[in-house]
Amino acid sequence: MVYDVFTFLVGGKAGEGVKKAGSVAAHVFSSMGRHVFQMDDYMSLIRGGHNFSVISSAIVPVTSQYSKANVSVNFDKISYDKHSNDLINNGLMIYNSDDIEHVQGIGIPLSSEAKKYPLKNLMFGVGAVAVLSAAIGFDKKRMNQIIRDEYPRGIEDNIAYADTIYDMIYPTCYNKFSLIKGDIKRPIASGNEAISFGAIAGGLDIYYAYPMTPASSILHFLASHAEDFGLAVVHPESEIAVINMALGSAFAGAKSMVGTSGGGFALMAEGISLAGITETPIVIVLSMRPGPATGVATYTEQGDLGFALNVGHGEFLRIVASPGTIEEAFYLTSEMLDLVWKFQTPGILLTEKHLSESSMTVDLDIRKAKWAQPKAHEGGNYFRYLDTDDGISPLLFPPNKEIIKYNSCEHDELGITTEEPEIIEKMHNKRKKKVDALINHLKILNTVNIYGSGKPFIFTYGSTTMSVLEALRYGKVNATVIQPIYLNPLPVWILSEYKEERSIVVEMSSMGQFSHLLQEKVGINFYSEIRKYDGRPFDPIELSNKLMEVI
Repeated sequence: MVYDVFTFLVGGKAGEGVKKAGSVAAHVFSSMGRHVFQMDDYMSLIRGGHNFSVISSAIVPVTSQYSKANVSVNFDKISYDKHSNDLINNGLMIYNSDDIEHVQGIGIPLSSEAKKYPLKNLMFGVGAVAVLSAAIGFDKKRMNQIIRDEYPRGIEDNIAYADTIYDMIYPTCYNKFSLIKGDIKRPIASGNEAISFGAIAGGLDIYYAYPMTPASSILHFLASHAEDFGLAVVHPESEIAVINMALGSAFAGAKSMVGTSGGGFALMAEGISLAGITETPIVIVLSMRPGPATGVATYTEQGDLGFALNVGHGEFLRIVASPGTIEEAFYLTSEMLDLVWKFQTPGILLTEKHLSESSMTVDLDIRKAKWAQPKAHEGGNYFRYLDTDDGISPLLFPPNKEIIKYNSCEHDELGITTEEPEIIEKMHNKRKKKVDALINHLKILNTVNIYGSGKPFIFTYGSTTMSVLEALRYGKVNATVIQPIYLNPLPVWILSEYKEERSIVVEMSSMGQFSHLLQEKVGINFYSEIRKYDGRPFDPIELSNKLMEVI
């Protein structure tokens, strides 16, 4: 291993405390000053199926999960069978001896011990924490304090169960992995939490959403903190209601955001067109999962890029941007709120399940967040669609004596419906001016991230950026990673510098939507394309090997 990466994997059925055990492990590593990346893998089932959480930790930033674990705890036979090969040399394989027999590893009776307590199967996660505590050399006192802090329900039973499991594992596993402490304790945030905080920092007033994995946790998180930040959080009856209610709120001056995945986004398409012609600022979070239709509800892919770039009918400005890391999701969300209000147009924050639902240690500085500041009307007769030099009309909100008219039909500057050819052409030209104005504005912002140096050049975007960076670190690969943050307008003024360079593209799409975009808009021809489209994110070791093969 290039540097000290420690990976803990816990797997079992839904309802057995798998995800919670993973989150507790992540906080254990964070409390040691270590960097953390946590990925949760779960089926679309309330109970049963196979779930697992994998947490990788290091004393330097780690931006991806590693599939090969140092310690693997498996609550049932399905989990053991799936992860029996996902172990490093000399790794620690723990399994539930009540459910699995005659296999390699160390068996402990998780089920029979759990039956002694009222919560039964929910105790399994506590047992996994006990195994981890022993394996990394924590004493019982330290372990029990973790359990008190993280499992407030049934504390005494949890501690008794953990102590029993700890004693069973102690003789063979105690302090098998002595972890190096890091510098400082850092907070842990998921991508959706970072998006939520970024929206709040950018001035969010109201959030609308109909639950759809993997965007649902934005709704849940903002609802749980609505009173803390003075937010209105609304769960309407459908995604069609979501987009229309959000636009109505924006008409009245409320900074609005919505969130969904591909199926819900499809239902919003007409509303996004309405935002285009009414020139209404709205941020839409599109968290991608494999499709089409229902697709694979709880897994990850980058198959909606083309849809996001072209959603809606008619010609209008759509801002599309995609964060490459969880930290960037925070800053980019606030920046998107600022941009849609500056340019009065819909903006799509494009991400994926892998970023939305994964968690990592972050360093966030709220002072660097943008605050949405629209152009305000300063007096005189008000024309909602005033034709200005940059196409951006001053905004005015009710209550007001002036007439404020939003119109879904083509209209004149006041907002009165028209079918006159000269006015139709004039309003088209008025809206097109905002494209050039936005491009000029983007040229003073950071629109492309460049990591590393040397050749070849590796193009990627979104959450795949985290996988690529970790793969390069693992394999000590000297290359330059180019990650466009903005996908529409695409920053060709920067990307064209690499048109003739020897380049590779890495993306999670079966048809190469990202590579096609770069070929069409920039003229980049890739000598190799690495694609993954099985619903699972890249593993850095496997990706490193593939990169070395093509390099």
